[in-house]
Amino acid sequence: MPTISETRTQAIPALTLRPRSHTSGIQPNNEIYRYSHLLPSFPPEEYPPLEPFEHSDPGHRALSHRDPRSFLRNASRVSDIQPVLGTEIEGIKLTDLDSDGRDQLALFVAQRGLVVFRNQHDFIDRGIDYYKAWGNHFGRLHIHPTSGHPEGSPEIHLVYRDANHTFNFEYDDTITSTLWHSDVSYELQPPGLTTFFLLVQPTTGGDTLFSSQVAALRRLSPQYVSFLRTLKAVHSGVEQAEFSRAGKRGGVVRRQPVEHIHPIVRRHPVTGEEALYVNKQFTRRIVGLKREESENILNFLYDHIAKGSDSQARVKWSPNTVVLWDNRILTHSALIDFGEFKERRHGARITPQAERPIPALDSLELE
Repeated sequence: MPTISETRTQAIPALTLRPRSHTSGIQPNNEIYRYSHLLPSFPPEEYPPLEPFEHSDPGHRALSHRDPRSFLRNASRVSDIQPVLGTEIEGIKLTDLDSDGRDQLALFVAQRGLVVFRNQHDFIDRGIDYYKAWGNHFGRLHIHPTSGHPEGSPEIHLVYRDANHTFNFEYDDTITSTLWHSDVSYELQPPGLTTFFLLVQPTTGGDTLFSSQVAALRRLSPQYVSFLRTLKAVHSGVEQAEFSRAGKRGGVVRRQPVEHIHPIVRRHPVTGEEALYVNKQFTRRIVGLKREESENILNFLYDHIAKGSDSQARVKWSPNTVVLWDNRILTHSALIDFGEFKERRHGARITPQAERPIPALDSLELE
């Protein structure tokens, strides 16, 4: 009987596609796969548009706790990854956190941007119902319009790549796999606290990069930041939908793509910190500017985010690692640097939505 670690780096047997009329996207052949119940499915369903809702951030509740970091008392190690971004924690089981502990965790993630927990096999092995209950504590669970999900559970977003298939929104005609983004920023109410873990990972590679948009904004001159606060941009899900309509990923678009306008500089509802809110994957144009003007500003910001190593952190995955980050103040990118080694990378994301982005400039109108 292999150990969990051995299972997660095993060689990949052949996989076959099921016909699209079936609910499962892939099916292992002659393989006992520990996480077969979490393989991506692409049922041809249609969902109505998402309705606005009132988001109550659990981090607010933690502000009134006597000791908002008491959930860390039993930690054996708490180590900051970078001065401005990220903390790694050992010795705490996420499954042991009660409601107050989860509130405190939400506040801590908002403050540090990124929190990495090691040795969380209890969390990962709890299964889909637990994942949903966990995510619902932090907000309404987002249902992705095009990605694969476990059969019958569209609230869980799956990433999947192996020697034969990829079911991710990724291109193979660029010189790098790095693509900084904030998840589904095209939604009216994009995600806040996000939980992600790998079920199976390559022996090496497949790391995830994170960038603090708070730190990136602080690097800019006050005059330029003041100008950026006056701007708003269109975020679009159209390209992602067209990618699937072209027969890629899983070939399914369950909800019609949307575009929404968000401030280029947003304010976090709990910490009050300001952060850039643009990303190359989904931000398309700045409202009110001519094309060349808009492209010049956005390309400068994309370049600033990509090159700002002093605002970035890199998570190297090990078995049973669970990562939480605040999508409101971070961008991230997976690294697809393991493809030629024919190994599997299979992960799950729990993605609660948060508030509509709050402009840093109070007078900025988004409609």
